[in-house]
Amino acid sequence: MMSNRLKVFKKKVPLYREDPVIFCREVLQFEPDNWQEKVLRDLAHYPYVTVRSGQGVGKTGLEAAATLWFLSCFSYPKVICTAPTMQQLFDVLWAEISKWQSRSPLLKAVLKWTKTKIYMKNYEERWFATARTATKPENMQGFHEDNMLFIVDEASGVADPIMEAILGTLSGGNNKLLMCGNPTRTSGTFYDSHNRDREDYRTHKVSSRDSSRTSKKNIEMLERKYGKDSDVIRVRVDGDFPKAEADAFIPLEIVESAIDSNVKVDTRIRTGDIGVDVARFGDDETTISKRIGDVLFELEAYPKTETTETTGLVISAAKKMMKDHTHLKEIMIKVDDSGVGGGVTDQLNEIIKEQKLPYKVFPVINNGKADDDEHYNDVATESWATVKDVLQDNFSNFMKGEEKTVLLPNDDKLISQLTTRKYRMTSRGKLAIESKEDMKKRGLNSPDRADAIVLAFYRPVDKRPKAGVWGRR
Repeated sequence: MMSNRLKVFKKKVPLYREDPVIFCREVLQFEPDNWQEKVLRDLAHYPYVTVRSGQGVGKTGLEAAATLWFLSCFSYPKVICTAPTMQQLFDVLWAEISKWQSRSPLLKAVLKWTKTKIYMKNYEERWFATARTATKPENMQGFHEDNMLFIVDEASGVADPIMEAILGTLSGGNNKLLMCGNPTRTSGTFYDSHNRDREDYRTHKVSSRDSSRTSKKNIEMLERKYGKDSDVIRVRVDGDFPKAEADAFIPLEIVESAIDSNVKVDTRIRTGDIGVDVARFGDDETTISKRIGDVLFELEAYPKTETTETTGLVISAAKKMMKDHTHLKEIMIKVDDSGVGGGVTDQLNEIIKEQKLPYKVFPVINNGKADDDEHYNDVATESWATVKDVLQDNFSNFMKGEEKTVLLPNDDKLISQLTTRKYRMTSRGKLAIESKEDMKKRGLNSPDRADAIVLAFYRPVDKRPKAGVWGRR
């Protein structure tokens, strides 16, 4: 029976090459959405196709179908699948390819799937698809074949040197490129493919609002949470690039570049940092941020807590931090000492002295005078600028093809808070971060999570070295 299926398939290959949608339906039992049909047909007839989309619209399924179509319908093909992180590439895209291949009796019989490679049986060396993380340009080089397809997932997060290596490889007669992703930044090859270079590409935009796969109630929740005009909604729902407003203090693209990176804790570091933003009002959160070098761990956020409870939570977090990271010798605890935070500072000092703990507490007065008073209006602005500089350095290195150095927790509230706070120039020419009162007037919550991250990076005045040293010891 399988031999009959194979004979039928071979007869239909010319049709499948012209129309991948028929291949999806007859071979994969995959029913494409309307936008997926358009993308697949463009891929069959054009060399470069680029898709920007909101989340949850089915782009991974599209990429899996495109991989199996090209691998099955062309002679001696090479399909190279890539993404910025191993998690996105192997746990998401590669697993999706495996799912659809295993559902097809024909492809299950003729293709062999492994953790990093899918190949035509008996043709392992010349007829295959492979997974390569987009971390180094050399990972994309060395591939040459008349029939070749590059699939770039989360393309907005792939550095330009790597995209340049991919584009330089596409010199064969039937060489193709499919880029898909959320449009998280306003520069780079993916951005250019929808703007400056769009005449070279078949471009597609897919909104989560138009997809039958997405929850419209979830979209409404996101709009209430972040605001209909926010960059979070533009990028993750509408499939639009960020506005990159001039008065947004920290751009979304440099924050996104630090999420889900592969940065590991440097065990040579002896000092850990904890930032504590103490809740003041009913909807605010007491937030604890833990940092070792430029690696920040999952935030601990609690509804408004009493002073004693907050103190206990901070001590517990510090003890666990030292237990989990035995190379640490001391912990620096930076507390927002404005208002109710003063009581937490006092109690922490009492417990540390009583239990002889290797912790030091630094009260931070956000409206106090900045150390660099010439350029910053207050301590809060200077502290936020420190975090912005760290993230910008990380992003700049990444865009040069160098390894990332910063890891932020994948926390939607944190991302929104870091990227929605605005700034202004004072009459004296100093930079001033937007006040929390003004943020609330715009319908935004207090940036408790972002402030905790900022506090974790805070450089105490009595130990302040040259810029960058304290934050990266």
